[in-house]
Amino acid sequence: MVIQKAIIKTALFAVCAAMVLSGCRSTATSANSNVNKQATIIDVTTAQAVIKPIPTYFEATGNLVSDESTDVAPAVAGKIAQVNFDIGSYVSQGDVLIRLDDRDARIKLEQAQAQLQQSESAVAQADAQVEQARANVRQAQAQLGLAENARFDINSVAEVRNAKAAMDLADLEFSRATRLLESGDLSRTLYDQRRTQRDQARSAYDTALNGANQRYAAIRTAQAQVDTAQAAAKAARSAVGAAQAQVSAAQKGVNDTFVRSPISGYISDKVADVGEYISPSAPNTKIATIVRTAVLRMRIDVPEQSVGKVATGQTISLQVSAYPDRNFAGTVVRMSPSLNATARTLVVEAEVPNTEGLLKPGQFATVRITQSKPEPAVMIPVSAVKTEGDVNRVYIIKDGAAREQIVQLGLLENDEIQVKQGVRQGDTVATSNVGSLTDGVLVRQG
Repeated sequence: MVIQKAIIKTALFAVCAAMVLSGCRSTATSANSNVNKQATIIDVTTAQAVIKPIPTYFEATGNLVSDESTDVAPAVAGKIAQVNFDIGSYVSQGDVLIRLDDRDARIKLEQAQAQLQQSESAVAQADAQVEQARANVRQAQAQLGLAENARFDINSVAEVRNAKAAMDLADLEFSRATRLLESGDLSRTLYDQRRTQRDQARSAYDTALNGANQRYAAIRTAQAQVDTAQAAAKAARSAVGAAQAQVSAAQKGVNDTFVRSPISGYISDKVADVGEYISPSAPNTKIATIVRTAVLRMRIDVPEQSVGKVATGQTISLQVSAYPDRNFAGTVVRMSPSLNATARTLVVEAEVPNTEGLLKPGQFATVRITQSKPEPAVMIPVSAVKTEGDVNRVYIIKDGAAREQIVQLGLLENDEIQVKQGVRQGDTVATSNVGSLTDGVLVRQG
């Protein structure tokens, strides 16, 4: 019995000793862990939070539309012979979209050109007749001794003038012979000769007058022929003008068989196939819709209370759901003169460059309209922010240790970001190794 008690005491003592030893080891391990933890120091770079003026903005919503959109339709009826586009194709202004069968149009053009050639030939003939008539006038004037454009005076014609002088002389001689005959100083024979000479001179004068009048009549006849030929030439030229108009109309008919793009842009709708017959007189005759997307219009619905905050020339920043991590810039260029009476909003248009073609007409966008007056804000480097889910943290360095601080962020400006809450001006924040930092860890500033 005594032996059993001794054994039990010994066992109890061993258990107690083991428990004490185990407790001592646990205490030692915990102490060593705390020592190691306190000894961990992380190297970081730092920056101070500063106050900087940043642009202010307000948000609105809107839709993107094309800068210009046009439905293309043919100008003439015909069967489609060729189609040179498809949906999504880019076309330049003047590109041929479709070609119609142009056989009838070309026949009309050839007929009009043949008529024009005939009219031009008639003009050439009429001009030749005018020149011939003018030559006849000049010849008749030369025969009469009349200078071109000179006024006709029959007494100035040399032949008439000479005949009149001869007649006057014969009259004078006959008058003298008459007086001498009465005084008996002249024989009857000589008297009769003087009378005959007078009569012949008068006859010669009448003949000269008649000849001059006839030649002048020939001039007038030739001038009338000139007038007639000129009228014929004018009529021929008028016929040429009419023929040229017909050629132009026929040429337009040929040109209209080529339906060209009125603007540069992308095909958004195609309604044309080879073999179809189309006519501009039929309803819904468009063959395609072209939209210009190099610059898009952003139609923004500005709430009534924010109307005073927007003006032409302001810059905007917009985001679309297709590219949530990208901002697109634009400029306000147009404003509606009145509000929508139902929605109490003002429609504002901004132009948004779209050289990459990422934005599409019809997309919904959230818009930030920048205000003209900047506001002061606490700014820190972007590298100082540690983001986990929806939570943003920074580590303020104080007394050689990192102090974790949850922050509310604002506007991003280049490589700095606004802190709306959680950091004050002058606070020193870690900007490197932030992923390794925890609250209270010791740091060494580089």
